[in-house]
Amino acid sequence: MTHDVAPAPRFHDEKAASLEDLALIDPHLERKLLWKMDLHLVPILWLMWTFSNLDRSNIGNAYAGGMKASLGMDSTHYSIALLVFFIGYVILEIPSNMILVRLRPSIFLPACMFLWGAIAIALAGCKTPGALAGVRVLLGLAESPFAPGVLYLLSTWYKKKELARRYTLFWLGTPVSGMIGGILAGGIIGKLHGKGGFEGWQWLFVIEGAATCVVALAAFFLLPDYPTTTKWLTDSERDIILRRLGEENLNVEGEEMGHMESLKAAFTDWRTYLFVLQYVLATGSMTITYFIPTLVGTSGLGYTGSMVQYMTSPIYAVGIVCVFTVCFLSDYLQERGFFVVGAALMGTVSFGIIMGVQNHVVQYIFLCFGLASIFCCVPTILVWASNVVSWPREKRAIIQAMLNVAGNVASI
Repeated sequence: MTHDVAPAPRFHDEKAASLEDLALIDPHLERKLLWKMDLHLVPILWLMWTFSNLDRSNIGNAYAGGMKASLGMDSTHYSIALLVFFIGYVILEIPSNMILVRLRPSIFLPACMFLWGAIAIALAGCKTPGALAGVRVLLGLAESPFAPGVLYLLSTWYKKKELARRYTLFWLGTPVSGMIGGILAGGIIGKLHGKGGFEGWQWLFVIEGAATCVVALAAFFLLPDYPTTTKWLTDSERDIILRRLGEENLNVEGEEMGHMESLKAAFTDWRTYLFVLQYVLATGSMTITYFIPTLVGTSGLGYTGSMVQYMTSPIYAVGIVCVFTVCFLSDYLQERGFFVVGAALMGTVSFGIIMGVQNHVVQYIFLCFGLASIFCCVPTILVWASNVVSWPREKRAIIQAMLNVAGNVASI
């Protein structure tokens, strides 16, 4: 367990790495330390993010799997249910990251997760489109602190050049949740429909929401706080981390700002708005994920029944391969902008081809690459922003949250 002290890390001048200090760090020990950090941070964060995406996006599978008829919904009701989630989602992102700087992620983030898992279960009890929309607002509020909080937490452990690979591995929970979500939805909706007086789509919400709560309880014991407050680090390992981060001036003595100073610094930095624009375009496009089951169904590519759910999985599998490729190459080459532009061009061409052809096989193939392009852009832009605006830490946390807020406003 890692739950004795709360303050965020402060790396003082005496621990800032000089060139001589850094030269003394054994590369073999450094690699072992990075591997140890990865094992403690990335898997649990990835699992938490995967369930976050399952709980917000399984509404698409539920809608195509019987919820539409049960609740008497039409396309307008469905669009409203999607929209109101993002209204709730944007409200707390900036305040929560400002608070997280002074709290313990090992308690705060799992608590948020347990709450949204309970709310996800409550979706099964909705009897009207209005009730569904109301619960979706609460779901958005509960999930809003998580994504910006994770990006901030990772940036307190890793150097800039190491962040993209870790954050993108974490963010891979998005396409993975889409891939396994389709398979789970096909099995749950098809096999459990009518069991215990519940319809298949209700079981989908109950099972995935309950699993989220279980993961949240595990995360309370597994998720670390900050390098200076984590017990599974030795003193020498902690010192190496402080010296590595001190090299990049991620956190130094005298960098502390008040809340208002940090807000002013974030909102007056012209780079903030360039990253916001890019992120708005990328995340606005990503709302297509909520319509993938509809696009491959009878009104789109013509699949019916459980095949609608199952045929969504290959689309996300292509996205996983593309994101893996981009994240490792962007870290290896230390280049972000080129990959953002390249992925965006791939998406533009892919969606243009979908609009210009009638063959369903061709449309399906380029839907895979179009969605993959969006998946590549989103995490790369976030990491790019964290690399460029790396300190002071509260300013960085605010900008990370601003990007998420702007992206979700675009989704609305």
